[in-house]
Amino acid sequence: MTNQDEDALRALVREAVARRLQSEAPAARNLIALSHASHYRYGLPESDGPCLIEPAVQCNHCGYCQSHGH
Repeated sequence: MTNQDEDALRALVREAVARRLQSEAPAARNLIALSHASHYRYGLPESDGPCLIEPAVQCNHCGYCQSHGH
């Protein structure tokens, strides 16, 4: 894929996303994003050691262990 093709594809994706966001009511979109369980995070302490989910790797502070994993 050439750079020109990639740029055209990115433009199409941006346009599709913009159309989708404009078609939704802003209040409803924010309410869904703020109240969905996948956005909740638990108060587990940050770790500078191994990952709580995959102990063989170093913690990279992704927050997966502090959420429902979605």
